[in-house]
Amino acid sequence: MLSYIKEDIKSVFKRDPAARNTLEVLFNYPGLHAVWIHRFSHKLWSLGLKWLARFTSNLGRFLTGIEIHPGATLGRRVFIDHGMGVVIGETAIVGDDVTLYHGVTLGGTSWKAGKRHPTLLNNVVVGAGAQVLGPIEIGESARIGSNSVVVKDVPENATCVGIPGRVLLQKPVVDEALSENRKKIAQQYGFDAYAVSVDNPDPVANALGIMLEHVHQMDSKVEEMCKVIQLLGGDVCTESIPKLNVADFADTGISPVLKKAQVEAFDPHI
Repeated sequence: MLSYIKEDIKSVFKRDPAARNTLEVLFNYPGLHAVWIHRFSHKLWSLGLKWLARFTSNLGRFLTGIEIHPGATLGRRVFIDHGMGVVIGETAIVGDDVTLYHGVTLGGTSWKAGKRHPTLLNNVVVGAGAQVLGPIEIGESARIGSNSVVVKDVPENATCVGIPGRVLLQKPVVDEALSENRKKIAQQYGFDAYAVSVDNPDPVANALGIMLEHVHQMDSKVEEMCKVIQLLGGDVCTESIPKLNVADFADTGISPVLKKAQVEAFDPHI
């Protein structure tokens, strides 16, 4: 039990930048207190002391505002951040290194006995107010967006948002050279507004990112062709493509300083 507590405290520093020291985490993080109380009530439940387990669970709910049924199974280093209003049902299974934010419900959709609550595999993150319902499985390292209502399985490494929850992105297995090229383009542009990174969950931004990358590569090829033609005596590509102007970004909402830095980072031929 003591080793679990030490692990839990260490995990907080990795996931909450507001955590300043061990003493503060130990006494002022109700999400941890709820998990620790649950481990005790879960032990009572497994020993057949159902009433005492439920009483202990309700005591934890009164003290922390977090309701975890003593029958639920929680893995190691589970972190409930803020925590108020979190509800975890009886047959829910939560893996290791899972993060839940306030208002999350791991609930059921049926009154029938048996497995009726979700299973969250390792490293899942569930945003504030999200409802994950039914005997579904959330794959490893998946992300559930805030206020989403998820009633279907979510694959690993995917991002799921909306009502009902829909998968927006599942990280693909990409060629290393292509991935490195995208990183270079993202660094060149100084921001990720066009989803050059595969980590961006916005499908529209991802589509724009793919188009931007394609245009960038086509421009490079055209530039190389022009240079070769000029070396052969051809009179082509004598005029430069107009550069982007800061004024073009006047209505984007991006700060003037950032706009200027971004435009200066652009390839002059784009």
